[in-house]
Amino acid sequence: MIEGHAAIDCDIHPSVPGLKALLPYMEPHWAETLVQRGMHELDSISYPNRGPLTARVDWQPESGKPATTLEQVLSQLLDPFGIDTAICNCLYGVQLPFSEDMAAAYARAVNDWIIKEWLDKDERLRASIIVPIQGAEVAVEEIERCAGDKRFVQILLLVAGETMLGRRHHWSIYETAQKHGLPVGIHAGSSYRHPSTPVGWSSYVSEDYVNQAITFQSQLASLISEGVFKKFPELKFVMLESGVTWLPSFIWRFKKYWRGLTMEIPWVDRPPEEIIHEQVRFSLQPFDAPEDEATTAKVLDHLGSDDLILFSTDYPHWQFDGQDVLPKGLPNELIRKILVDNPRATYPRLSAA
Repeated sequence: MIEGHAAIDCDIHPSVPGLKALLPYMEPHWAETLVQRGMHELDSISYPNRGPLTARVDWQPESGKPATTLEQVLSQLLDPFGIDTAICNCLYGVQLPFSEDMAAAYARAVNDWIIKEWLDKDERLRASIIVPIQGAEVAVEEIERCAGDKRFVQILLLVAGETMLGRRHHWSIYETAQKHGLPVGIHAGSSYRHPSTPVGWSSYVSEDYVNQAITFQSQLASLISEGVFKKFPELKFVMLESGVTWLPSFIWRFKKYWRGLTMEIPWVDRPPEEIIHEQVRFSLQPFDAPEDEATTAKVLDHLGSDDLILFSTDYPHWQFDGQDVLPKGLPNELIRKILVDNPRATYPRLSAA
């Protein structure tokens, strides 16, 4: 499938088997608290456990959740796909508790679980730092705690939460990320405290999943308009599982209104597409376009840059069948960039390794 390339998979999803797996990595106080309170699992941030999109049929175990063991990831992904490096983005919902302290305890446990159960067991694995977005102070503390381990290559946020990601109360998170050379990954998912659409709650998973793209557009507009890219010029943001075919029309519309509203946001002192091409990246899967090669070529041309797309399988989510992870019609020189060069340019710690 990707023979001849040391492919870097920028988005795989090891699953926490259950809360009991995290208890050994918690301080005794929090482990006892969660047991005594009968805390439920924190899975519901994007994928229902038995939903069709949650895992391909051949990656879905007979019982339990997919991708809960290293053996599954090795036999289903790393070895058959020839993956040289894979970035683990654990989607256990530490963003769900209202308590900053409880969220911080969950985040510490998930990050330590990733270290011991995954990173320490296979040198091909890297990971994102899971942060409690409930409070910037506790999020910064967790980044500082984990940043010394160079196997952590980015921090991970969900695309939908309490407030827009461009707002200034998040800036200390971005400042800390930039200081440590850690891109900010923004992944599909939500704490579901607010409707997932601008006009109220949806009824079905298909609606929610499609509307995630709108949320990504909203957050990208927020990051640009609030001046995050101006304030942190060395920081990259990676949109994970966002889709990418909506980007050309988003850029066209944003640029049109930016020209007429410059007096409102004077710190946005260059065209939006320049900002995006320099500081924003997008994971490959799901590649939301028809499968014919001509359409793929048009989409890539409209993106205006060969540097934007990072290879990802989105394992174990069902985005493609077999080993057809790459869209048809990609030119050979772009395949190399997507598989290897773009991820290395995006994640400084991969290049250093």
